[in-house]
This record gives sequence, structure tokens and C-alpha cells, in this order.
Amino acid sequence: MELDPQAAAEATRALPGIPRDADGPVFREPWEAQAFAMALALHARGLFTWNEWAAALADEIKRAQAAGDPDTGETYYRHWLATLERLISAKGVASSETLHRYRDAWDHAADRTPHGSPIVLHPDDFAPSS
Repeated sequence: MELDPQAAAEATRALPGIPRDADGPVFREPWEAQAFAMALALHARGLFTWNEWAAALADEIKRAQAAGDPDTGETYYRHWLATLERLISAKGVASSETLHRYRDAWDHAADRTPHGSPIVLHPDDFAPSS
């Protein structure tokens, strides 16, 4: 998923807590950039406003801190993922059951994939665990 530079700039202006440098948002790992890009794409499609996103993200961070998250910045994009899941479910795009099924399928696929190889989902990844 490619980052649209204009959308990224808009997001960094609207959401001042985004980790960034002089060139824009910065990410520790590729999945963080993908989480950021997913939020940009869903915002561009009108699923939520940046004000709505900021409020939902703040709520998620408060929940995590109350549960013991040390707020060192290393979990910032984990909060993005959790916020994406909550908003997607709340807006009726996908149920939390569907999101959990896909997360479990991804875990199954990742478990069988050798390190350094691309992870590929197969239909049997979606079968219930025994």
C-alpha cells in the first residue's frame, strides 16, 4: 500500500501526535506504514473524519495506558491498529468476529511461513483451530 504524500501531510497536520521528522511520518517497521496508509485510505473514503479518528485513538491510548502500557512510543501504531479495528467494527464495515477470523488466519499463515518469506493466506488458514 503506497502512501499518498499529500494525504500523509494532511494527516500529520490534523494529528500532531504522529511520529515524524522533517520529511513527514516515520515508521519503525513496514507494518506501521501500512497501518498508517490504511487509516489514510479509510479517511479518504469518508469512513471517519480526522477529529473522529483523533478522539478514537486518544480513547484507545487511554485504555492501553490504564491496562499498563508504558507509553514509550513503541506501541503507538499498535494503538492505530486497535483504533482501526474499533472504527471498522463500529461503522459496520466488518464485524469484530470477522476481524478476529482474519487475525487468526494471518497468525496461522505466519506460523507456517519460513522467516524472510512472504506470508500467503490460504483458505485452510480460516478454518477454526482445534
